[in-house]
Amino acid sequence: MKKYLYMKFILAIILLGLLGFSAISLAGGKLVQEHVETVYSEELYREASYIAQDPLIRSYRTIDNQATVYKDLCTLSAYQNSSIWLISAKGEILLDTSSAFIKEDFPVIKGFNPGQTSGSYYETGFFFHEFQEEHLSVMVPVTLNMRVQGYVAMHLPMTSLYEQRDEFLNILYLLFFLFLLIMMAIIPVFSLMIYRPLRTIIQGADAFASGNLEYNIPLEKEDEMGYLAMTLNYMSDELEMTGNYQKKFIANVSHDFRSPLTSIKGYTEAILDGTIPPELQEKYLKIVVHETDRLYKLTQSLLTLNNLDERGRQLDYSSFDINNIIKRTAETFEGICREKRISIELLLTGQTLLVHADMGQIQQVLYNLIDNAIKFSPEDSVIKVESTLKHETVFISVKDMGCGIPKSSISKIWDRFYKIDSSRGKDRKGTGLGLAIVKEIINSHKQNINVISTEGVGTEFIFTLSKSKEEP
Repeated sequence: MKKYLYMKFILAIILLGLLGFSAISLAGGKLVQEHVETVYSEELYREASYIAQDPLIRSYRTIDNQATVYKDLCTLSAYQNSSIWLISAKGEILLDTSSAFIKEDFPVIKGFNPGQTSGSYYETGFFFHEFQEEHLSVMVPVTLNMRVQGYVAMHLPMTSLYEQRDEFLNILYLLFFLFLLIMMAIIPVFSLMIYRPLRTIIQGADAFASGNLEYNIPLEKEDEMGYLAMTLNYMSDELEMTGNYQKKFIANVSHDFRSPLTSIKGYTEAILDGTIPPELQEKYLKIVVHETDRLYKLTQSLLTLNNLDERGRQLDYSSFDINNIIKRTAETFEGICREKRISIELLLTGQTLLVHADMGQIQQVLYNLIDNAIKFSPEDSVIKVESTLKHETVFISVKDMGCGIPKSSISKIWDRFYKIDSSRGKDRKGTGLGLAIVKEIINSHKQNINVISTEGVGTEFIFTLSKSKEEP
């Protein structure tokens, strides 16, 4: 952008000035001229009508004091800055305030025809060629006993109107130039409040586009520009976090895939080339199966998370008995619990407890939490799964008697691939994705999940579900 926006703003003001000046000169001059003509013609017509109604004017030829009437009209004419004529029906100019008083040998207007008008109560021109320059003329009939005795005409030189028009236009020009000066004064304000902040924001956007997500737009304003800068800074921080997360994600996936693949490749090659004798092959084939199972679980977990993201958390809501789901899920761990001598104790509220949720995903949550509890529970211990109802909300708790979670790790356990110990988990089959999946599913239901843990005592996960409004 550089200074393009600034120059465009200045050019817009210049163009506005030229257009405004042209509009005032052309359209404005014509409109003002029409306005001035209308105002003066109405005033002249009104005065001419008053004069025409005067009894002395109606009987002008028969009265003796014609000179007095002439002087009165001359006074009025001087006040109006116009000339007043008294015209007979035959076109004789009986009285003309711009000429000397006469009582006989009246001049006659050639071609005088009062019916030939422009269709208006006034007209501009030379009034039957009686003037050398244009005049604004109005003419009112003088009637006596329903008969037209003559006409009162008033004439005003157009130069007087042009002077009035020019005075109006000069005022308009002055106001317009003052407006332009105000607009020019806005340019520094525009530069300070809009152009400079916008240029700063664009520089930041260019930095973000070039990959410098650590750049922070230095704009602290409490207006729309400041809000835009703050939003872009927040966006860059989120993008940087996303980039770091992607790098960490790829590193974790690579690590978790590389270790079992290395074991599978090494043991398989050793069996094929005879390094491992036949009597030990079954042992190492079991290790290969074990590592393959690890890869399968990791792949399934990744697919689950990907599906949650792709589906935009579109849930298949239904009403179902959460107690029944807890029982069925616990039954799937019967074999491994028997091996580790771990018992699962169910503390369920009521015979049935209906909830409104996605049954398949909630079953996945229970499976991951119970599986996690078994992994970190010692032998001869008890895992408690409990369902309770409080204020139309169902609380599900999974509590173990394992090693517990350090306080420093509580906030990190929901991160993908996070494992508490540096050896990436005591259970080599762990993927570090189970709790991340649990968090995604519970959040997609707009519910809450919390963890309470004490090192050396155990861990308890508690999540909520909406109680179904259907009757059991």
